[in-house]
Amino acid sequence: MISNELIVLCLVSFGAGFIDSIVGGGGLIQLPALLMILPEMSVVTLLGTNKLVSVSGTAVSAYRFSRQIPYIKTIILPGILSAFTFSFLGAYTVSIMSSEVLKPLFMFLLFLVFIMTIRNKAFGTVDHHPDVIFPVWKPLLIGSLIGFYDGFFGPGTGSFLIIAFVGLLGMTFVQGSAYAKIFNLTTNLAAILLFSLKGKFLFEYALPMMIFNVGGALLGVKLALLKGNEFVRGLLRGIVLLTILKLAYDVFKDYLS
Repeated sequence: MISNELIVLCLVSFGAGFIDSIVGGGGLIQLPALLMILPEMSVVTLLGTNKLVSVSGTAVSAYRFSRQIPYIKTIILPGILSAFTFSFLGAYTVSIMSSEVLKPLFMFLLFLVFIMTIRNKAFGTVDHHPDVIFPVWKPLLIGSLIGFYDGFFGPGTGSFLIIAFVGLLGMTFVQGSAYAKIFNLTTNLAAILLFSLKGKFLFEYALPMMIFNVGGALLGVKLALLKGNEFVRGLLRGIVLLTILKLAYDVFKDYLS
């Protein structure tokens, strides 16, 4: 028999897959839903289940984007190696300590990014030459910092990746979203590997949620490619603002109670 909890989680997973496939931030929807609906489960188990569901939609998004936007090997290869390594380290760190340390820092950084997307009208809309050669330290930096963050905390990772690709590598928002899926897929797999050793997955919830997550991801990629950079830019602003509010609440909730 299908429970009401599973129905709600599947609908949430569809929305998370849709949002995450375009600008990231699906974890802002899906993870809180898991924590609220299944409060009796351990946090590590819910984190692992969330990653297991998310990786399905991310994999589909990465494949669909790759059919339209070719990936540059000098970005992908060093970036995913560092992203996998540091995501594993981040997941290990969060399994042994609190994530409260990074929340204020990332809230501040996201606020700066939000202001940038408003003030700089050309941010993420001007394409670069396809033969441009990028220094290897840039994808390594992106992979290591954001990879660690995704394993350690997670929400907003896709948005951080898109912003990093746009800001550091001069990509458009659609290109940045395509590259973010490859990096995010890598960080999710690393975290899943760690959580499989540290906890367990709720497969009875994860498997049906994965189906809905993939459905949302397919719709999201289609809209991103169809609507273009301005659509992605506008949606990114909304998700970044939501992330700021979520992090601000996490930081200051003890003072509000």
